[in-house]
Amino acid sequence: MELFPHYGDNRYHRRNRIIGKEAAEMTFFKGFKKGVKMFGQNIGVIVNTALLAIVYIIGVGITSIIAKLFRKHFLDLKHSPHSYWSDLNLKKKPMKDYYRQF
Repeated sequence: MELFPHYGDNRYHRRNRIIGKEAAEMTFFKGFKKGVKMFGQNIGVIVNTALLAIVYIIGVGITSIIAKLFRKHFLDLKHSPHSYWSDLNLKKKPMKDYYRQF
Protein backbone atom coordinates (compact mmCIF):
# COMPACT_ATOMS: atom_id res chain seq x y z
CA MET A 1 0.00 0.00 0.00
CA GLU A 2 1.43 3.35 -1.05
CA LEU A 3 1.35 6.37 1.21
CA PHE A 4 0.64 8.77 -1.67
CA PRO A 5 -1.06 6.74 -4.42
CA HIS A 6 -1.47 9.63 -6.89
CA TYR A 7 1.91 11.27 -6.36
CA GLY A 8 3.47 9.97 -9.54
CA ASP A 9 0.31 10.40 -11.64
CA ASN A 10 0.49 13.49 -13.87
CA ARG A 11 -3.27 14.09 -13.76
CA TYR A 12 -3.12 15.00 -10.07
CA HIS A 13 -0.05 17.21 -10.14
CA ARG A 14 -0.59 20.96 -9.72
CA ARG A 15 2.07 22.04 -12.16
CA ASN A 16 0.26 20.40 -15.06
CA ARG A 17 -2.22 22.82 -16.54
CA ILE A 18 -5.33 21.99 -18.50
CA ILE A 19 -5.08 23.62 -21.91
CA GLY A 20 -7.42 24.16 -24.81
CA LYS A 21 -11.14 23.54 -24.80
CA GLU A 22 -11.12 21.98 -21.32
CA ALA A 23 -9.51 25.11 -19.83
CA ALA A 24 -12.15 27.35 -21.40
CA GLU A 25 -14.93 25.13 -20.05
CA MET A 26 -13.41 25.16 -16.56
CA THR A 27 -13.12 28.96 -16.45
CA PHE A 28 -16.65 29.30 -17.83
CA PHE A 29 -18.10 27.05 -15.13
CA LYS A 30 -16.09 28.75 -12.40
CA GLY A 31 -17.30 32.14 -13.58
CA PHE A 32 -20.85 30.86 -13.92
CA LYS A 33 -20.76 29.44 -10.41
CA LYS A 34 -19.43 32.73 -9.03
CA GLY A 35 -22.09 34.72 -10.89
CA VAL A 36 -24.92 32.48 -9.67
CA LYS A 37 -23.63 32.76 -6.12
CA MET A 38 -23.51 36.58 -6.31
CA PHE A 39 -26.98 36.66 -7.87
CA GLY A 40 -28.37 34.46 -5.07
CA GLN A 41 -26.81 36.65 -2.40
CA ASN A 42 -28.19 39.83 -3.97
CA ILE A 43 -31.68 38.35 -4.29
CA GLY A 44 -31.46 37.21 -0.66
CA VAL A 45 -30.62 40.74 0.49
CA ILE A 46 -33.51 42.22 -1.50
CA VAL A 47 -36.07 39.64 -0.34
CA ASN A 48 -34.99 39.83 3.31
CA THR A 49 -35.10 43.63 3.29
CA ALA A 50 -38.56 43.66 1.73
CA LEU A 51 -39.96 41.04 4.13
CA LEU A 52 -38.50 42.70 7.21
CA ALA A 53 -39.85 46.09 6.09
CA ILE A 54 -43.33 44.62 5.63
CA VAL A 55 -43.20 42.92 9.04
CA TYR A 56 -42.00 46.14 10.67
CA ILE A 57 -44.70 48.27 9.03
CA ILE A 58 -47.46 45.79 9.89
CA GLY A 59 -46.21 44.81 13.34
CA VAL A 60 -44.88 48.05 14.74
CA GLY A 61 -46.75 50.59 12.63
CA ILE A 62 -50.25 49.25 13.08
CA THR A 63 -49.62 48.52 16.76
CA SER A 64 -48.47 52.09 17.38
CA ILE A 65 -51.47 53.53 15.51
CA ILE A 66 -53.91 51.42 17.54
CA ALA A 67 -52.08 52.35 20.77
CA LYS A 68 -52.35 56.04 19.93
CA LEU A 69 -56.06 55.71 19.17
CA PHE A 70 -56.71 54.08 22.54
CA ARG A 71 -54.17 56.36 24.31
CA LYS A 72 -52.23 53.37 25.57
CA HIS A 73 -48.68 54.04 26.85
CA PHE A 74 -46.53 50.93 27.00
CA LEU A 75 -43.74 52.67 28.93
CA ASP A 76 -44.51 54.40 32.18
CA LEU A 77 -42.32 57.47 31.77
CA LYS A 78 -44.05 59.61 34.40
CA HIS A 79 -42.08 59.93 37.59
CA SER A 80 -41.98 62.31 40.50
CA PRO A 81 -39.18 64.87 40.60
CA HIS A 82 -38.09 63.58 44.02
CA SER A 83 -37.57 59.90 43.22
CA TYR A 84 -37.41 57.47 40.33
CA TRP A 85 -38.92 54.67 42.42
CA SER A 86 -42.47 53.71 41.50
CA ASP A 87 -45.12 53.37 44.19
CA LEU A 88 -45.98 49.70 44.70
CA ASN A 89 -49.32 50.50 46.38
CA LEU A 90 -49.06 47.62 48.87
CA LYS A 91 -52.41 47.84 50.56
CA LYS A 92 -54.60 45.00 51.71
CA LYS A 93 -56.89 43.80 48.97
CA PRO A 94 -59.78 41.39 49.04
CA MET A 95 -58.84 37.72 48.54
CA LYS A 96 -60.66 37.61 45.14
CA ASP A 97 -58.23 40.13 43.66
CA TYR A 98 -55.28 37.85 44.44
CA TYR A 99 -56.76 34.90 42.57
CA ARG A 100 -56.78 36.74 39.21
CA GLN A 101 -53.60 38.79 39.24
CA PHE A 102 -52.74 38.57 35.55
